[in-house]
Amino acid sequence: MLLDTASLYFRAYFGVPESVRAPDGTPVNAVRGLLDFIARLVQDHRPDALVACMDEDWRPQWRVDLIPSYKAHRVAEEVPAGADVEEVPDTLSPQVPVIEEVLDALGIARLGAPGYEADDVIGTLTARASGPVDIVTGDRDLYQLVDDARGVRVLYPLKGVGTLQSTDEAWLREKYGVDGAGYADLALLRGDPSDGLPGVPGIGEKTAAKLLAAHGDLAGILAAVENPAARLTPTQRTRLREAAPYLAVAPKVVRVARDVPLPEREVRLPAQPADPAALQVLAQRWGLGGSLQRLLSVLQG
Repeated sequence: MLLDTASLYFRAYFGVPESVRAPDGTPVNAVRGLLDFIARLVQDHRPDALVACMDEDWRPQWRVDLIPSYKAHRVAEEVPAGADVEEVPDTLSPQVPVIEEVLDALGIARLGAPGYEADDVIGTLTARASGPVDIVTGDRDLYQLVDDARGVRVLYPLKGVGTLQSTDEAWLREKYGVDGAGYADLALLRGDPSDGLPGVPGIGEKTAAKLLAAHGDLAGILAAVENPAARLTPTQRTRLREAAPYLAVAPKVVRVARDVPLPEREVRLPAQPADPAALQVLAQRWGLGGSLQRLLSVLQG
């Protein structure tokens, strides 16, 4: 089981009231929410191994160099301070180091790599896996890794992690008209405003799916553009030709890396904490209470 950790603690942060606080009043809603998420996932799915995959770089420069708009809108703009500017305190970021310390003390494997996103870590570990893989994420980009033949599916949280959409190739074909391998091509053709990907103007999701069904993949579509006999409307041909510079670099940006250099790490689920003393200190310092106890109970069971 591979966790898109930031995706899950982000959901925990917004799903658990900020009134959940440490003894000193510091919000720990993301910390406790994530621990409850992991406990529920382990209880329901009983994975042999589990890795919390981390964003060492959520907006890698090599992706920005290829498509400058990549996640550009997520970069915080500096707003001059003034009487009419209300500064909203960030109560999530300070919880991330706590999450990392607690996972380490528990002995739950935590993996990231400089210059790569958690998606790339997940892609690499999935490529290396010898058996079935469950990817837990609220990010549809990872649908591209779904592979029935290898037993790779995405568990997409619909409500907490108690209700998960099990995404396999049949579900993808019904919803999008593509399989896992085709999802990245669909995504780059239609674009994705949330990631700053412009896509091909005038080609939405349904048109992209039809083009992929007719021509196989992005390479087949680009070959069709240069083939006068291929079944493309004049408008489609023009738009695809005009988008050639974008389409030349988009695959590398949209497709997750599968060859990230990762350190060797024990990934089996721990039955006992790796550092009980450190865990006890963290539990008291941050008031982790029942959330931590539930997870420990599930791991020991």
